[in-house]
Amino acid sequence: MKLLQGKTAIITGASRGIGKGIAEIFAQHGANVAFTYSSSAESALALEKELSALGVKVKAYKSDASNYEASQQLAEEVLAEFGSIDILINNAGITKDNLLMRMSEEDFDKVIEVNLKSVFNMTKAVQRTMLKQRYGSIINMSSVVGVKGNAGQTNYAASKAGIIGFSKSVALELGSRNIRCNVIAPGFIETEMTAKLDENTVKGWRDAIPLKRGGTPEDIANACVFLASDLSAYVTGQTLHVDGGMLT
Repeated sequence: MKLLQGKTAIITGASRGIGKGIAEIFAQHGANVAFTYSSSAESALALEKELSALGVKVKAYKSDASNYEASQQLAEEVLAEFGSIDILINNAGITKDNLLMRMSEEDFDKVIEVNLKSVFNMTKAVQRTMLKQRYGSIINMSSVVGVKGNAGQTNYAASKAGIIGFSKSVALELGSRNIRCNVIAPGFIETEMTAKLDENTVKGWRDAIPLKRGGTPEDIANACVFLASDLSAYVTGQTLHVDGGMLT
């Protein structure tokens, strides 16, 4: 059963990792996918080609979600190309970890800009279309770190906690127009980035998780399918923890 048949989704930061996993599962569920990338053009175009083979419309856009004008332009282009915007997944994010005493102002500002301001930019960019349609599902990617905090990640934790407050407010503002806004808070997800980490560190993390494994991009993508589809028609303003029991 294809749960997203004929729906159009914008996914930011989808050329690798979690974003790529979401794009793949969405295409398998019949969604047309417009996704953004910042630098890796080669992998973005390869993904576009791979997913188009599933019989859905897929297009990669080089776009910076932390730039307000670029976000507005992206939404206009996607609407013109695809005809609707039914789902927005704000997934683009970066880390610049350091202890507060060593963190530069620039590293704080950059993480807030890319992780949090981008969510404002993109939500604002699709809002008018969704209001006209009287339909939409917005899914914002937070983190367990945004819920419980983490030493050495004050900037990242602030950006991810901000996403939760922003999303709850959007849910309250747009609910009467049948536009839902929810948050996913992933735990330790194993991607290309975590593959570079020391094996013992990773094992320590896995052992501390009740389900005894790291999550996969597919685990996050499946939760996104639920929140994007009509299965969750009565769910808004919620934060879904996809963390193997990490915060239990």
